[in-house]
Amino acid sequence: MESYPTVKSILLLDSEGKRVAVKYYTDDWPTLSAKLALEKSVFTKTQKTNARNEVEIVMFDGYIVVYKFIQDLHFFVVGGDDENGLILAAVLQGFFDAVGLLLRNNVDKKTALENLDLILSCLDEIVDGGIILETEGSVIAGKVATNGLDSTISQALATAREHLARSLLK
Repeated sequence: MESYPTVKSILLLDSEGKRVAVKYYTDDWPTLSAKLALEKSVFTKTQKTNARNEVEIVMFDGYIVVYKFIQDLHFFVVGGDDENGLILAAVLQGFFDAVGLLLRNNVDKKTALENLDLILSCLDEIVDGGIILETEGSVIAGKVATNGLDSTISQALATAREHLARSLLK
């Protein structure tokens, strides 16, 4: 049986270790308290490092954690100890790049929260059920932007249909 590279979770935390956007793909942390404990532990272990220019990697409680910081946001990808760190780093860099493109390089907590739908869509485009789908930031951002445009067009058409139906019923 072939084994595909998988991701256990992707975390986007603020500069205090609080959640901005997180996705868990396995039941390694079955409860909310277990997930919050992981987030706090990972944040505490990495907060004193300077992962602003390059992706950093650390072994943590039997998991590989890759991470990178920008302004007041901390990006993390968690994989099993048997995963390839370079593949996890590619996932992280793709997420990081896509968020930068979608937020027009204004990557901070306030802008991230205002555009949380785009960030969550990025996560959906990158990983599905733990299986890595895409790691290229520009491709991820393009898919998210296209999906947003499709839904805007669909909403506009629905509104136009409603107005037409109302005008015909008058």
